Amino acid sequence: METFNYKLNMYIDSWMGPRDERVQGWLLLDNYPPTFALTVMYLLIVWLGPKYMRHRQPVSCRGLLLVYNLGLTILSFYMFYEMVSAVWHGDYNFYCQDTHSAGETDTKIIHVLWWYYFSKLIEFMDTFFFILRKNNHQITFLHIYHHASMLNIWWFVMNWVPCGHSYFGASLNSFIHVLMYSYYGLSAVPALRPYLWWKKYITQGQLIQFFLTMSQTICAVMWPCGFPRGWLYFQIFYVVTLIALFSNFYIQTYKKHLVSQKKECHQNGSVASLNGHVNGVTPTETITHRKVRGD
Repeated sequence: METFNYKLNMYIDSWMGPRDERVQGWLLLDNYPPTFALTVMYLLIVWLGPKYMRHRQPVSCRGLLLVYNLGLTILSFYMFYEMVSAVWHGDYNFYCQDTHSAGETDTKIIHVLWWYYFSKLIEFMDTFFFILRKNNHQITFLHIYHHASMLNIWWFVMNWVPCGHSYFGASLNSFIHVLMYSYYGLSAVPALRPYLWWKKYITQGQLIQFFLTMSQTICAVMWPCGFPRGWLYFQIFYVVTLIALFSNFYIQTYKKHLVSQKKECHQNGSVASLNGHVNGVTPTETITHRKVRGD
């Protein structure tokens, strides 16, 4: 096994170039196989879990879900606050920031981004809860693609570009996860559900974060600062795939609820007016997203 790890690391290093020495010895970062193996295990559970649960009763995870989601809310808020605070006081350049010029600020960002990388492993539990509760309709291609890819991408990010321009997308994503996990945590308490008003904005916020991340990455391409261009091009490509998948999810969700509303209106003997309003409320105001999560 050690020989395999050594050969794989040599191959990766020959392809990617020298690693950032500041993360040597950090948990899970020295060798790629553990991260890859955890991803393979995740995909196997995604495949076998629903088969195992097929003839079993759903598991009630209400208390555990509350603790899990609120725990991730706190972790996401910590990461968002620490990154924004470090960048603000460290005078990071918004348009482009390299990985070796900000001293202590770079060190702070590296430590927070390790937690961001590790949080992607924790978030595998999202899918496992779906399986245990038999909410298999929520285990979409988008969900699996996003979860499985992020852990692996961030292993490479942490080893080669663990600070500098890498902070922006992670900080935005952490903020969106504060909204998302707080909603799903609090929704585990039935009495609180009527007061959780921000659910319909979560997917919109995710799309906005992708467009902002891509725009800021393009800035680094246009006004280079030494941050590796290959990483910038890869990030643009990856974000484009997320925009496509999340946009499709949002459109399909919107269409499904719009059709449902029209059927309900016809059944009640009322017809939507031609200007796109139903009962004096615009479709975007009346939409309540289905339970399927776009993350």
